[in-house]
Amino acid sequence: QGVLLLNTALTVREGASKAGSHLQLGWRAVTDSIIAAVSRERPAVVFILWGKPAQAKRALIDESRHRVIGSAHPSPLSASRGFFGSRPFSQANAWLETQGERGIAW
Repeated sequence: QGVLLLNTALTVREGASKAGSHLQLGWRAVTDSIIAAVSRERPAVVFILWGKPAQAKRALIDESRHRVIGSAHPSPLSASRGFFGSRPFSQANAWLETQGERGIAW
């Protein structure tokens, strides 16, 4: 259906509560390149940015061509600070339909 799920870092140190532990290993450059390429090469993409690290990547996206939806991260530690009720999937589908695309069966 054309969905890419991408974290800001693709590995973490083993163990619970290690989110972000490998950000310094070069993942920022990798994920920035992927996001910039998708923004540059693909038409009408919805970028859903959950949490502050993801939202920092907003500058890489051409918002004149794409839709950006941001909210708190859905993890149990932060979901109550803006994720609940944000309806990112409904927003994404509504925008895709305005672009003549089919919604995603999330």
